[in-house]
Amino acid sequence: MTTTDTQAEDLRNSLIDHIREAGHLHSSSIERALRTVPRHLFVPEATLQEAYANKAITTKPGPEGGRPASCASQPTVVAMMLGQLDARPGDRVLEIGAGTGYNAALLAELVGASGEVTTVDIAPDVSRQAQLALEATGYGRVHVVTGDGVRGAPEHAPYQRIIVTVGPWDLPPAWLHQLAPGGRLVVPLHWRGQARSVAFVHENGVLQARDSQLCGFIPMIGEGQDGERTGRIAEGVALYWDRDQPIDVEALQGVLEEPGTTVWSGASVVPNESTDRIWLRLTGTEPGTCRFAAAPDAINSDLCSPAFAYRSPGVVEGDSLAYLTLRGPEPDAVERRWELGAIGHGPAGAQLAERVCDQIRAWDRDRTEQPVITAYLAGVPLGELAGGQVMDKQFTRLVVAPHTRCGSLPMITAGRRTRMRS
Repeated sequence: MTTTDTQAEDLRNSLIDHIREAGHLHSSSIERALRTVPRHLFVPEATLQEAYANKAITTKPGPEGGRPASCASQPTVVAMMLGQLDARPGDRVLEIGAGTGYNAALLAELVGASGEVTTVDIAPDVSRQAQLALEATGYGRVHVVTGDGVRGAPEHAPYQRIIVTVGPWDLPPAWLHQLAPGGRLVVPLHWRGQARSVAFVHENGVLQARDSQLCGFIPMIGEGQDGERTGRIAEGVALYWDRDQPIDVEALQGVLEEPGTTVWSGASVVPNESTDRIWLRLTGTEPGTCRFAAAPDAINSDLCSPAFAYRSPGVVEGDSLAYLTLRGPEPDAVERRWELGAIGHGPAGAQLAERVCDQIRAWDRDRTEQPVITAYLAGVPLGELAGGQVMDKQFTRLVVAPHTRCGSLPMITAGRRTRMRS
């Protein structure tokens, strides 16, 4: 073994030790795969230190000032999503978004010689580089396909597992049709201005979530993936919402200049404590949930005071809005805690702020609770959907309910589905 090989192995093991100690590794098989696959050989332009840092690595730049066209995901996120996927020996797995090929190599380790991995990428240069890297590292058995990921890879279906490593706004029907009954789909899905890695299980013709975690991925391109809308409501302040929401930014012009109402929830967080499930709960209770994004100048001028500058949940109703805020501890406080609240503007601003705080308090009662997320094919009648907020996309109807639901899912028969070309 050369000095470089030894250094790479030491750095790799140090990274995996960090991921495990941080609580992101729950499977010995995933840990073995991460310790086995040489990540640095899939990102040859990076130094060894960069390859084994817990950071994403851009491998193909995008437009100037825009997001990368392709990257190697942060190792912590890779481990988290593989945990959600739960791929096992003998499984047939489809990956949407080949990237560097590194994730496909990890999947090949997990499914073993009796399993099969197919990875798809829309960019020919990306898929070609992934194939070369896989062949060079001994994973040439992975099927690398150049094509639009929304169509999946029917030539190797059905799949027991499908994992998506780009950020779609919608779930193409091909993925459901190619996923075996009882199979699992892990996808960083976008809705209501946020993105979450959702682990769906194929049950009775629908996709039922088993887990969801906050994440961020390069947006997917292709049919049905352009459903997010954005608009400015003030200098340096923008909203992000979905095309099925009746949000009119023209009706909100000047609303932040009106007197605001601040409501405090009584719930608080310590430094680095996540609040992402508040946003998730709001998507299951408030039809006007969106993303509130403010530039530093807008905050420094006291125009607004969001909890997190570029990514705070907001709620819009007509010509009124409210958004998440927080306030720090007193200078002499023994414990550093930040109280969560909401600021409302417009005629219904105070009521919206109180409703946001209601969801903060509900989250505070059980911060581990996972709202129920179900995805149906588009066209399923409202009367056959589970209870909750319905979000209509091009291919699917996503339903989010803020609490655990008892009972079984309704059966959606083939005759009642809207059949779509895949």
